[in-house]
Amino acid sequence: MSLLVLGLALFLGVHLLTTLRGTRAALIGRLGEGGYKGLYSLISAAGLILIFIGFGRYRSAGYIQIWNPPFSLFHPIALFLLWFAFVALVATYAPPSRIKSLLRHPMLVAVKAWALSHLLVNGDLGSMLLFGSLLAWAVYDRIAVKRRGDAGAPPVAWSKNDILVLMIGTVAYVAMFWLHDSLIGVTAA
Repeated sequence: MSLLVLGLALFLGVHLLTTLRGTRAALIGRLGEGGYKGLYSLISAAGLILIFIGFGRYRSAGYIQIWNPPFSLFHPIALFLLWFAFVALVATYAPPSRIKSLLRHPMLVAVKAWALSHLLVNGDLGSMLLFGSLLAWAVYDRIAVKRRGDAGAPPVAWSKNDILVLMIGTVAYVAMFWLHDSLIGVTAA
């Protein structure tokens, strides 16, 4: 569990740094733009690796169950949130779309929906720590972005890009059911 916590601290810590604009600017001033981005990427990657290793070790040592989510109550909600997370994630990287403009910050929306979907169906300590931390970070970051005055994606009309976002998001969502077990080691459904 300590590797999971260390990974979360590194990954979320460096991501929280971006909200501290003065500190971030000072680091860029000392390291240069490229140096800052390189160090940021290195720490983020190290954090992700430690999260994967730490969560894997936690799972192999045995889950510490805190509560048992009612499958029939939360499962349909979690599945919808997960689909929504994939659509939001695709909207993040797609050409301008109405979906992207409505979500304003689609990556943060995707992280929140993904984390919440996993919290609804996993009542063990490791999952609560992992997904709860990522959800808390995404909520905090969205508040920080709003306080900075970052309006997010500009408003645009509905277009073929929205159909593309929905289609790719849905295909990725369906593919997740086949790939989740081989990539994560846990059956998705």
